[in-house]
Amino acid sequence: MLNYIARRILSYIPLFFGITLISFLIIHLSPGGPEMMMGFGSSRVSPEIRQKIRRAYGLDKPLYAQYLVWVKKIFLLDFGESFQDGEKVIKKIGRRLPATVFLNVSSIFLILLIAIPLGVYSADRQGSVFDVLTTVFVFIGFSIPSYWLALILMNFFGVKLGILPISGWVSFGWENFSLIGKIGDILWHLILPVFITAFAGLASLSRYIRAQMQDVLSQDFVLAAAARGLSRNEVLWKHAFRNALLPLATLLGLMLPSIIGGGVIFETIFSWPGVGRLMYQAVMARDYPLILGNGVIVIALTLVGNFLADISYAWLDPRIRYK
Repeated sequence: MLNYIARRILSYIPLFFGITLISFLIIHLSPGGPEMMMGFGSSRVSPEIRQKIRRAYGLDKPLYAQYLVWVKKIFLLDFGESFQDGEKVIKKIGRRLPATVFLNVSSIFLILLIAIPLGVYSADRQGSVFDVLTTVFVFIGFSIPSYWLALILMNFFGVKLGILPISGWVSFGWENFSLIGKIGDILWHLILPVFITAFAGLASLSRYIRAQMQDVLSQDFVLAAAARGLSRNEVLWKHAFRNALLPLATLLGLMLPSIIGGGVIFETIFSWPGVGRLMYQAVMARDYPLILGNGVIVIALTLVGNFLADISYAWLDPRIRYK
């Protein structure tokens, strides 16, 4: 097992460099540059001035030289300085990170809390009224664009009824609230974003669990467990669900990077002060260090998620042995 873990970690090293190289090239080869987004793209601005701007940011060097300099800084957790204000990228991301993590972790928790029992009992009661209703719910979840639903609910609950906030994650004067008041205010602001973010994910994950459970429930060991007189809940959760979790572990591992990079649209719609909104602004400004810094974090979380999924296979299925 330890040898397998060591091999997996070593295999991620060239994969990490390969992904970062592709990301670096795509971003630097995209049309436009920081000098164009800063107001120097006008035809009145001479090419010499634009070249001076590129030289000041080190963009006049060959791409391979820029990449090597950037990679060396990564190992020191130095993602460079933002082109927009010169602030350290790690500080800008760190300041926005709590809001994004809180939003996406809450959404993932809600998805798992509802989707797992929904998928399990829908598979167990295939063809029943409950299964039909959940199927209709899933089709609605797949067919409604999330951004459209967000605008509708913001207009209804926030503008017409005025009972839910539609922007930000704290109210004005939040720093003067009591501890309970601060927590309650954040939770109050979370209601709409978390519901909208979880809606589409809930539909897809519940269908996936239902399909996996249907496959497991038709196998002989489940019938044998029921024949031994075990209760239906024991058969479902102790025997069938654990075997259905094996492919689900991959999906859960892939959810890890969404904690950081999965809320760009919703953070923009709800003016949520998170990393997703920061990245949108960085892309519009062609802020290469900020875009690449966030990309490195998402890449690292993706590799960690895949690694955890691989390791969890041995725990979920005793038949799997790593030699």
